[in-house]
Amino acid sequence: MPDAVVIGAGPNGLVAANLLADAGWSVEVLEEQPEPGGAVRHDRGADPDFVSDVCSSFYPLAAASPVIAGLRLDQHGLRWSHAPNVLAHPLSDGRCAVLDRRIDVTADSLDAFAPGDGAAWRRLHDVWETLRPDLLDALFTPFPPVRSTARLAVRLRGTGGLRMARTLILPVRRLAQEEFRGEGGGLLLAGNALHADLAPEAAGSGGYGWLMSMLGQTYGFPVPAGGAGALTRALALRLESRGGVLRCGQRVDRIIVRGGRAAGVRTAGGETVRAARAVLADVAVPALYGELLDPAHVPAQLLSDLRRFQWDFATFKVDWALDGPVPWRCERAAGAGTVHLADGLDELTRFAAQLATGTVPDRPFCLFGQMTTSDPSRSPRGTESAWAYTHVPHDISGDAGEESLTGVWDAREQEIMADRVERQVERFAPGFRAAVRSRRILAPPTLQSLDRNLHGGAINGGTAALHQQLFFRPAPGTGRPETPVKGLYLASAGAHPGGGVHGAPGANAARAALRRPLAPGLARAQRLLTHRDRTGRRQPDTGRGTGGG
Repeated sequence: MPDAVVIGAGPNGLVAANLLADAGWSVEVLEEQPEPGGAVRHDRGADPDFVSDVCSSFYPLAAASPVIAGLRLDQHGLRWSHAPNVLAHPLSDGRCAVLDRRIDVTADSLDAFAPGDGAAWRRLHDVWETLRPDLLDALFTPFPPVRSTARLAVRLRGTGGLRMARTLILPVRRLAQEEFRGEGGGLLLAGNALHADLAPEAAGSGGYGWLMSMLGQTYGFPVPAGGAGALTRALALRLESRGGVLRCGQRVDRIIVRGGRAAGVRTAGGETVRAARAVLADVAVPALYGELLDPAHVPAQLLSDLRRFQWDFATFKVDWALDGPVPWRCERAAGAGTVHLADGLDELTRFAAQLATGTVPDRPFCLFGQMTTSDPSRSPRGTESAWAYTHVPHDISGDAGEESLTGVWDAREQEIMADRVERQVERFAPGFRAAVRSRRILAPPTLQSLDRNLHGGAINGGTAALHQQLFFRPAPGTGRPETPVKGLYLASAGAHPGGGVHGAPGANAARAALRRPLAPGLARAQRLLTHRDRTGRRQPDTGRGTGGG
């Protein structure tokens, strides 16, 4: 019987399992899919000669995360690769805002929109440098982050106090109006806010756009050399080296609760896997409380609150194998790993408004990835492995493109939407479609089939809007990984601090499990057992259990 069972081998599940194994716990990870990784995988599905990341690709949060850094994944084969520039946002008139790890490059690109905007960017960056240590600590530690928040409050006073706090909760459109004279700065901030589901007019979108922009400014948007799955492979190898067990093709259907405590899980194949100390669930919040647990074990108020749970937007993605580089109208976009495609802030607002009204956008805002530019190993020399994704409503009421898309996402609708995405790319890269050797379409149902946590193609574990963050995530008063069932912990992006590949939800869940003392009956049973050390030799029990809880 393992000390802990972890449901799901996405990055959060694997991070949690590694930290428990580091503390001496025996751990078994059960993954439904035939391979681990969740949304962090790659394959050659677009073309045999091209590596395509299946879901996520760029990892600024992983680069900044002390959780990921502490695992020393470089010792297990992980290597990061960077594009020459971090991000570009070209416009149809040939202008282009560029985010670069060299702040002079970023500032110069914004000064081309309006003199003085480079200095305004530097001022925002100075605030970031002041707040960064405690802001990241608050982001990546369990809620409420008391010590880091206290330190952050002191640092905030040094940057203007309430005035700076006001700036960070502004809608990104208003933040751009207050800080910049030209369009460039607002384009970088607003495009980065839409990496989540935050419209330019949404409260807090300014702070989120600023955070993502400054992460890119400091850490870049790195990619794992060889493909996204290299990050998963490093996590899995590290876990194996510490005696952890990873079993794929094992769908968990039920969490077993005995005496008010999580005692293990039952798989779809009928196997019962018991857990001596804890069950950690790297699963979507509605699935945990609505499917895996018997409703009798979930408080009525929590079930009621979760009826108000809001997903982030659905995602539609296209992968391409290109015979040559993307023919950007603006040459400055050629060196960027990530390119944002919308012809100005007003077009971003138009896109977000169409989503809010349940309408499929006619000019979809696209995040475009140039993967060979970021990592030359992804495709043959002279070619480009590329992708773009955009968002669509979960429940579609109309089609702004007047092609009668309904959201059934059959073969016809997938081809129509993929063509629409390609036309959007063509606006900024004339001749793009002529370079396409092959393409692969990942519609919302396809993404969900690859990872059940991606409900309807939602990639963030729930909206990033303020009403479902901090102590409201995933429901009011549930900002920590503990659940109403003793010994059961939420370890997915549905928990604070939310989506992104940074490992914090998994780490927070593991630390919560380690802090909880073993139940008296289990402690007595544990003392009667023997355990194996990491070399496999049997050792007499010392009475201290097997963990560092």
